[in-house]
Amino acid sequence: MTAVIVEDENIASRRLANLIEELAPEIHIAGQLTSVENGKHWFENNPLPDLIFLDIQLNDGYGFDILDSLENHPPVIFTTAYNEYAIRGFKYNGLDYLLKPIDKKDLQNALAKYRKNHIDSDTTINEDKFERIKNLFAKEYKKRFMVKIGNQFNSFDITDIAYFKSNEGLIFLHTRKGQKYPIEYSIDQLEEILDPVQFFRINRKFMVSVKSVIEIHSYFNSRLLLKLKPQDEEQIIVSRERTSNFKKWLDL
Repeated sequence: MTAVIVEDENIASRRLANLIEELAPEIHIAGQLTSVENGKHWFENNPLPDLIFLDIQLNDGYGFDILDSLENHPPVIFTTAYNEYAIRGFKYNGLDYLLKPIDKKDLQNALAKYRKNHIDSDTTINEDKFERIKNLFAKEYKKRFMVKIGNQFNSFDITDIAYFKSNEGLIFLHTRKGQKYPIEYSIDQLEEILDPVQFFRINRKFMVSVKSVIEIHSYFNSRLLLKLKPQDEEQIIVSRERTSNFKKWLDL
């Protein structure tokens, strides 16, 4: 029995492979793929595995893009960094959905479900349901911001932005080069339009890029103290109610 893991985070991929080896030694991991492009190439040149573990959001697209390239595909266990409330809404489809960081018991249950379905029935995903979940995840997030600097407008790609900060009623865009500019958005609006894989709202004032977090320290009252790059003049603290989801976001 063979399986393929599609996951763009090496640590998460290795951890999943180790858990599968522990819980289902009969499954041989035939490939650990890291992107849509890598995945398409692998499936073009290798026999289909019996099972796919598929990360929904990859650096160069969506895991669904790989499935779209296949005429038929084996059962899929989706993995995702979305929080548990989002996951519950999609339980109607797919063999299973595992929230990252993947819980050992959840994986064990998913593998048991696979074994049962593999013996009892054809587990190919229903075409209509697959399209429905694909469309729900394929949300377009903001890719750049136009900022007025003097009499002209400059465009900043989302990859150039380190974090957003609320200060005295204004929201400032902070670039990775240490520049900052006011923008006409609220933190609540930014939370809706930014990719949750790339940006996380840590408290009422800050929304940070995953690439800007360089150090994480324990802080009193079950909170976390962050060091960002570039540094800010004030302490960057993850609020207590957001700490758990922040750890899941960074796969800690």
